[in-house]
Amino acid sequence: MRARLLQVAAQTGTPVYVYDLDEAVRRCQALTETFQGRFGLSYAVKANPNLQLLAGLLPYVDTLDVSSYREVERALLVGCPAERITFSGPAKRAGEVRGAVEQQIGELVLESVAEAELADSAARERGVRQPVLIRINPANGPKKFGVSFSGKASQFGVDEEVLDEAIDRIQQLPGLDLVGFHIYSGTNSLDPEAITQNFAIFIELFRRAAARSGIAPRKLVFGSGFGVPYGAGEQPLDIEAVAATAVPMIDELKRDPTFANARCVLELGRWLVAPAGWLLTGVIAQKHSRGTELRACDAGFNNHLAACGMMGTVIRRNWRFDNISNPQGAPAEYTLVGPLCTSIDVLASKLTLPEVRLGDVIAVENSGAYGLTASPTRFISHPEPAEVLLVGDEIRDATESALNTWTTVDAQGQPRSGTGAG
Repeated sequence: MRARLLQVAAQTGTPVYVYDLDEAVRRCQALTETFQGRFGLSYAVKANPNLQLLAGLLPYVDTLDVSSYREVERALLVGCPAERITFSGPAKRAGEVRGAVEQQIGELVLESVAEAELADSAARERGVRQPVLIRINPANGPKKFGVSFSGKASQFGVDEEVLDEAIDRIQQLPGLDLVGFHIYSGTNSLDPEAITQNFAIFIELFRRAAARSGIAPRKLVFGSGFGVPYGAGEQPLDIEAVAATAVPMIDELKRDPTFANARCVLELGRWLVAPAGWLLTGVIAQKHSRGTELRACDAGFNNHLAACGMMGTVIRRNWRFDNISNPQGAPAEYTLVGPLCTSIDVLASKLTLPEVRLGDVIAVENSGAYGLTASPTRFISHPEPAEVLLVGDEIRDATESALNTWTTVDAQGQPRSGTGAG
């Protein structure tokens, strides 16, 4: 892969994001096979909304989960049928809810009773019943998740403590069709036991919610929380170990007639696409300062906020970096900084790499998720990174501004011009 990444850097320059579609597809297929078809897959678009990547993943996932109306548009642009879109996330604007209802998306994921009332009004105005899932915020959750939402005040979902009252109120709204339940309460775990403990909590809550509502759920969304090894000493998640416990759980659940026809879905983004992506950045300056070897790169936190430890990391740690230009160089310790006029623009500190020279290309691994679109690219007005998609032997330009104009649709389904990917 190093040779191929160097080829991309030579063709496009740096910084550039590189996404390997074949690897992302392999990961989709691995999940389906490992869980023996017990779960469908829902791709969280927020992880990486690149249009060409979305189009490539679409045949391998059940649904695209979006978190804004613009992401609804992106899903439609790549040919995703509206019924294969779920819309989750807090603080949905009234216009976004209306637009989702008017597009007749598959399910609206309700984060509160107030949002349910908003959706009910939009559905009744249109004369339809909008399928909805109630998102539940558990009171408890296991440790060993990068971020956990359970047991604390959260903008996400209906708190378990008031779930019964919320179900009662939502079922009184004639414009809504309650088809199931959704839980996503922890992210980025590498511990199979913690993940399956979380699934056991989900199942208990799904049983309780189904009993209270009196419905036989048609869909149950399990927020996976599957993590990837960002740190040098971390090991990849053992999904076989997760499946060994999770598959019997699902089988037991499906033996209950109430859940016999429920479609169980794993919602995930990071695990599918993070390991299938790299940010390539060039070394543009070098300096020795007070005992430290500094190497300045053409990408900083403006291009990759997460790699710089600025996306909720409590204790900053170095991601995995690779000097792909000089992999056999003598190892030395470096601090890598970005091009921004601020002292906090640090990519990595005290990082051991093969000798880093001017002009070398550094690859930031696990960058396929929460990279470009999760970063403040306009800060200090440096050019945005290009985006490239690897498909078989092809190297495709996936930078939206460089591609053909697409026709997008507004909330009423009317065409309007916009840029996209082909």
